[in-house]
Amino acid sequence: MYFMKSTLPRIFNFMPSRLHILHLTILFSAVVTVFDGVALAADPQNASETIASTSSQSQNEFEYRVQNRKDPFVPFITEKATTTTDVDMSEIVDVSGKLTGMQLFEPGQLNLVALMKSGNEDFAMVEDFTGKGYVINKGTKIGKRGVVVEIAPNKVVIEETAQTRAGQKIVTNTVMVLKKEGEE
Repeated sequence: MYFMKSTLPRIFNFMPSRLHILHLTILFSAVVTVFDGVALAADPQNASETIASTSSQSQNEFEYRVQNRKDPFVPFITEKATTTTDVDMSEIVDVSGKLTGMQLFEPGQLNLVALMKSGNEDFAMVEDFTGKGYVINKGTKIGKRGVVVEIAPNKVVIEETAQTRAGQKIVTNTVMVLKKEGEE
């Protein structure tokens, strides 16, 4: 009983490594080769026919036809593709960075539901498509490029600034209007 308890963990912790698997594969192929050789040596007249038939079968099994096919060994990305000069300079470049808070929503995904005033500060309440509400004020970043620039008595103005590859800045204003009850 003592012997069983002490050797049991070592038996279950044994995991074959790649080297073990390689050795087993070589051993198995050597055994198969030896047994094939023994079978061929037992019948020397049929041995040459067996070898000839297996070699002709292996030659006729697959034939690759090149016509109308691309070379499978040509890399997908070539040096020409990485050094192209055909770049659209009017393409808008996204600034990489982690988006947080209201930057996860584009202005079109939000609905203006309330406008509030506290002292000299104006606030607005917007809700997303799930109905969850958020309070925003002047300077709040919305979306990838938008910033709240104005909160008026019946609307919120969001200014979106994009930059092209040429360095040109494109400014777009999005207006969120407070709708009266019953309006869509």
